[in-house]
Amino acid sequence: MSISFDKALGIHETALHFRSERASVLANNLANIDTPNFKAKDLDFKQALQQKMSSSGFDMSTTQDRHIDAQGFDTAEGDVLYRTPQQPSIDGNTVEDQIEHAEYMKNALAFQASFQFLNSKFTGLRSAIRGE
Repeated sequence: MSISFDKALGIHETALHFRSERASVLANNLANIDTPNFKAKDLDFKQALQQKMSSSGFDMSTTQDRHIDAQGFDTAEGDVLYRTPQQPSIDGNTVEDQIEHAEYMKNALAFQASFQFLNSKFTGLRSAIRGE
């Protein structure tokens, strides 16, 4: 009997990848904190999760046999969004130091939680394969 990693790991592999991408976007924001006219960006985890959970990224049904099936289409996971600043700066930069650090730390904690969950899943799979 074969083991399906997609069924065993579920959405957590994708969540780990998304958290890694989000960490990169947030780190880029922090690196450009003093760049004039730089706009802070972020990724929406809920939106990316909903896209991943739906079969094709959007709901579509065909009403005739000649309609094109939407299986080949795929929407981008976690489209980059611009953050609205609470207190805009004079130079047009929308990066707020405290907010970016807080979001980065929340993302780091979520990344660590996903990583530990996947690690426990792999430990369980290894035990099952060994027959322990």
